[in-house]
Formats: sequence, C-alpha cells, structure tokens
Amino acid sequence: MPQRERAAATLPNDPEFGPWLAQASILIIDDEPGMRNFLVRTLGPRCKHLEEAADAAEASRKLDATHFDVVILDNIMPGMNGVDWLAEQRRIGFFANAILMTAYADLDTVIQALRAGAVDFVLKPFRSNQILNAVARCLDRMRLQSENFVLKYELKAASEERLLRDRLIGSSAEIGAIRDTIARVAPLPTSILITGESGTGKEIAARSIHGLSDRQDKPFVPVNCAAIPSEMIEAELFGHVKGAFTGAAGTRDGLFLHAQGGTLFLDEIGELPPATQSKLLRAIESRRIRPVGSEREIPVDLRFVFATNADLERKVEAGSFRADLYYRINVMQIAMPPLKDRGGDVVELAALFMERLSKQLGMPEVAITPEVREGLLAYDWPGNVRELRNMVERTLILGRFPQELMRGHVALAGGEGESLEALERRHILKVLEECDGNRAEAARRLGVSRKTIDRKCASWDV
Repeated sequence: MPQRERAAATLPNDPEFGPWLAQASILIIDDEPGMRNFLVRTLGPRCKHLEEAADAAEASRKLDATHFDVVILDNIMPGMNGVDWLAEQRRIGFFANAILMTAYADLDTVIQALRAGAVDFVLKPFRSNQILNAVARCLDRMRLQSENFVLKYELKAASEERLLRDRLIGSSAEIGAIRDTIARVAPLPTSILITGESGTGKEIAARSIHGLSDRQDKPFVPVNCAAIPSEMIEAELFGHVKGAFTGAAGTRDGLFLHAQGGTLFLDEIGELPPATQSKLLRAIESRRIRPVGSEREIPVDLRFVFATNADLERKVEAGSFRADLYYRINVMQIAMPPLKDRGGDVVELAALFMERLSKQLGMPEVAITPEVREGLLAYDWPGNVRELRNMVERTLILGRFPQELMRGHVALAGGEGESLEALERRHILKVLEECDGNRAEAARRLGVSRKTIDRKCASWDV
C-alpha cells in the first residue's frame, strides 16, 4: 500500500481533536479497501504519517519497519482476527495504542480485546468524528503516560537544576563560549558528550541544547545511569514485555520510547555496565531497540546527549568502558568549566539562588556584602554550583553567611602557598568532622556524590 506522509510543519493543530494528532504516526489494518479509503480521507490530512495494511501479515511487516503511535485494526479479517493478532504482537513486543473496529461488540469480544491490549473500541458503522475522537483519546493517554513516567526522573533532578532549568547563568568568557558552542550544535542531529566535574551544570547545558533544537516541542528525558541498579537498567532504558523476568507483570515502555522524537540525556554514562554498553552502542548505530523479552526491534527517532564527570579515556585504557562506544559518543564534546574558573559568575549565581530559595523557604534574603563577595570569589568550590546552592540554603536558614566566608581569602584558602589538593582535603575532612563522620551527609553538604567522598577518603587512607 502507498505510504502517505506530510511534513509536520504544514499540519495545523486541530482544536477539536487536540494538538497531538498533527504529530501522530498511524497504521490502519483492514481487509476492506472501502474502509481503508474512508480512514485515509479522514485521518490523512490531519496526521503526520499514515500507512495501510490489508491483512495481519502485512501489518506485522510494517510494525517491524516503522514506529506507530496508534494502530487502528478491524477484528474480522482473513487469516487471523484482530484480537488474536494484537495478543500475539503484545507478546513479541508491541507498545503502541490500539483501537479495535468491530461490528459485533459482545461481552466476550470486549473482554478478549482488553486482555489483548486494546485501549479503545469503535463500533461499525461509525462517523468520522468518532474515529477522530478515539485517536485523540489514545494520543492524550499516551502523552499523559509518558509525562508521568518522565516526571519521576525530573523530580530526582538536583535542586539547582530545578532552579536554573534551561538557563546557563553567568557573564564569564567561559560560559559565553559554551553558549556559542551550544547555539552552533543544537540545530544539528550530532550526538554530544558533555564533560565536567560534578555540579558544573551538565544537565542544564543538555536542556539548552534540546531547547534550541528542532525537537524542542518533544520530550527531554534525563537519565542518571549511576542511579539505576545494574540488573534493571536494560529494562528501564529499552522497556520490557510481560513475563520477560520475575515481576514483569505487564508490558512497559522504556525511556527510549518515552523520548521518541525528542532528546535522551544519559548522564553518568561512564557508570553503565559492560553488557548495557554493548546494547547502547547498537541502539545508537541502528536507531532500533529490542525491549527485554521482545522478539521485535523497535525503530526510535531521538537525539542523544551524554554526560560524564569521569575520564572516559582512562576508563577505556583500563578496559571498563568500550572503546567503540567512546568514539561513537565523542563526536562533539563540550567541557563544562568548574565554578572556580568562572570568575564573577559565582556572585551572580549566589544572588540568583538567594532570590529563588528565599521565596521557596519563605525567609528573608541575606545581603551579599563586599566582604562576602570577596569570600565567594576567593573560595575554590570543589562541589561547584551544587555546593554553592547548598551554602546559600544554609545561609538562609541560619540568617548569616558562614564565618569562614566572612573572613575572606586567607581563612578560605588556608594561607599562601597551600595547594588546591591540600585545600580540598582540609575542607572535606572538616565537613566530615562536622557531620560526625557521616559520609552521606557530608556529600550532601558539599554537593558531590557519596562515591566522590569514598574515593577521596580511600586515597587519603581515612
């Protein structure tokens, strides 16, 4: 059957059936040419991509080649009926919403269709607005499911990322150069690797890339690879079918599918297990994924942005990170500068945090005096922006800046000639002492990960 496709930019949003129809990809499965033609005339001018299939075998081939948001299928067809075909497709890996067309809506058919995974029914004969409303309901359901799923990851974002969101704050030359680079690469489909210490704003840069790209109206899905247990990360990324493993009570989309059409941001990419690295490499190269337990590969259309605070070249040399994956993701690299190298940005960020956090906490702002400003500029901020944000929050709670900051450069830097490594060691050990040795609490106060504290302490034999 001929493929009908129109550019999304030429499709107007239909206020009656929602804005998502113009971006939808739909497959029609019916053995009656008259019914297919009617649906093509009804849906074709309103959706982005439309294909037809005359039977279950042709429909299966089209599913293997293309991702569809909605499938509209007739129940009574030669060879295999719609309910049996849908049940079979769900078992081997089929994640789209399905609308069943039938002229016989008896209770048994309804129960079987629901068990097979149909999400809506249309009784024949029907009018054009009935099928349009059914498709609109499916798309709205799909959007809400995706937004709710992604929201769980959004809520795990660090506080300063929720405050700054898509904004790269700062007037320094370093941040200006980052903005210029992002503006150049954002419109391109190129994969990007963002490097930098913990707390330097890698996710904020990734959001800026997404916001300036032609995918800005589609999902931005952030994933912290280090926060997902290694035994679950494949299912989280690629999804799974019912019964794929113990506890898989139903079919579930993965983060790749929730990012469909948009940007997938994989943070802490260096923490991926070796087995997942191999599957990620294949997904990047083929733009297809295989959910856990599925017999079908699913095409995906998304942009990849990666981030790490680790030295991936050293990991490659050590054998803990695949060399071919490193060279595949390191097409364009953006290095986020540490806060200590950004000059007056620290004062600008402190003022922003002071304003926003005072409103959140319902507490009066604490003035940034010239003495405090000098201390902010003198300190090296090993925890970068995250440490600065935590310090401002403590300042609001206590009603004053830390005394160490008020004393200026000598107290903070530990005296002339002290190395950065020695300063970092002294500062971390001081915070650990204040936390009675609680490394998790010390990491929270410093704005770094618990792994960083453990690694530093191990190197110092503490």
